Amino acid sequence: MAYDLEEQEQLATLKAWWNQYGNLVTWLLIIALASYSAWTGWNYFQRNQSVQAGQLYEELQRAVSAKDNAKVQRAASDIEDKFSRTAYAQMSALAAAKSAFDANDLKAAKIQLQWAMDHGSDEYKAIAKIRLAGILLDEKAYDEGLKVLGGDFPAEFAGAVADRKGDILAAQGKAEEARNAYKLALEKTEEANPARQLIQLKMDAIGGAPAKAAA
Repeated sequence: MAYDLEEQEQLATLKAWWNQYGNLVTWLLIIALASYSAWTGWNYFQRNQSVQAGQLYEELQRAVSAKDNAKVQRAASDIEDKFSRTAYAQMSALAAAKSAFDANDLKAAKIQLQWAMDHGSDEYKAIAKIRLAGILLDEKAYDEGLKVLGGDFPAEFAGAVADRKGDILAAQGKAEEARNAYKLALEKTEEANPARQLIQLKMDAIGGAPAKAAA
């Protein structure tokens, strides 16, 4: 009988606790389950997006190998439209830009590079800016090219940016500024990088090392 009374007291205590906190516990469980469901659903969505983007990227690469620029541009546009948050979209933009450039379709190349600049990570943005500046150099849009190369870049791109600036400045006939840019490019480019030889050749072609400042 004592056990029954003790059990009844425990049940009464539990009932009172549930009456006070039951709704809160229920809502916390609902929130936890909803959060877990959302998390697993998002992970599935991300994996599915990556798989589909990867398949399209493989098609793009096959079109690149076949030198089918029209197909490359279509595939890149599909990836950018449907899977813009994946790394494949950034890679596709750069690959499509090169394909367009090789096909002498500079308009399409610039569109793809601009997409990478607008949507890519810092590294992809840097590559896109350097390549776009190269196209603008070919088009003799020198001021626009220098503007593209303005602003901050990841440290590892300092040499390439300075080299491209040197190319544009040399084309403008600004030999002294170009030499300074090439000098900076040499300073920021690792000794083992074969690009150093070309930078040195370009600097030599416009008169060698920059003049020393007057004492």
